Amino acid sequence: MIKSMTGYGAGKAEFNGKVFTVELKSVNSRYSDFSIKMPRIYTYLEDPMRKAAALRINRGKVDIYLNVESSGEDGSVVNVNTALAEEYLKALRNLATQFGIPSNATAETFLRIPDVFTVDKAEENAELITQTVIAALNEALDNFDKMRIAEGEKLTRDLCEHLKFIQNATEEVEKRSPKIVDEYRARIEERMRDILGSATYDETRLMTEVAIFSDKVNVNEETVRLKSHISQFEKMLADGGSVGRKIDFLIQEMNREINTIGSKSNDLEVARIVIDVKAEIEKLREQIQNVE
Repeated sequence: MIKSMTGYGAGKAEFNGKVFTVELKSVNSRYSDFSIKMPRIYTYLEDPMRKAAALRINRGKVDIYLNVESSGEDGSVVNVNTALAEEYLKALRNLATQFGIPSNATAETFLRIPDVFTVDKAEENAELITQTVIAALNEALDNFDKMRIAEGEKLTRDLCEHLKFIQNATEEVEKRSPKIVDEYRARIEERMRDILGSATYDETRLMTEVAIFSDKVNVNEETVRLKSHISQFEKMLADGGSVGRKIDFLIQEMNREINTIGSKSNDLEVARIVIDVKAEIEKLREQIQNVE
């Protein structure tokens, strides 16, 4: 089954009092392009995240966001430099005595004094954090794929409708082609009768002219190849995987065949069919830009 290149997914995992949330979204792109945004202290996660995402996403412009929040106890320890606080308190009391002013020092006073309170953060285990974030990323990728697969199913149905139209139109051309030659022969015979009247004309020369015309307007090879391309297209849709580029090339070949049919047929009815088919091929080309 094919996948759309556009989608969204989110996942989260918790470790050591922190919640790691990964979100990703993608839009169409000819190539694979990953952009990862995260807090600066976790930049070491960029490479493993990029590799994990590349295993699941083959094409598209993908934005990945890592958000980190504290879920409670994170192992941080607040230290009080009591010796420094005591020195500050002495200095404050001396200042109050010397200038005859009241000393209003409280515990909160020391919160504004540098180095009295320090926070020691627990050392983080980079390996375990990496595992946690990759777990969140994989959950996001699972949800991302669900959306892309659902969209891919819609795309497949739409593409198959266009292919069915082209298949039917190609069969119309095949039915019409012998009539083009018969009508040409009838026109030549009518002209010769108008010119020669009751006189006889060279039947061999007439057959030769008709044979030359028949060879010139014969589009059997083109219709066979076009139907073969349609079959390949349908098989690629059924097989799934990252087939967007292959199908894009196949559409170019289909367009080449229908153009050749239009230039060779020399018939108004076939020309009408060719215009309709080219319009359907253009719809295929637009839709396939959404396929991974």
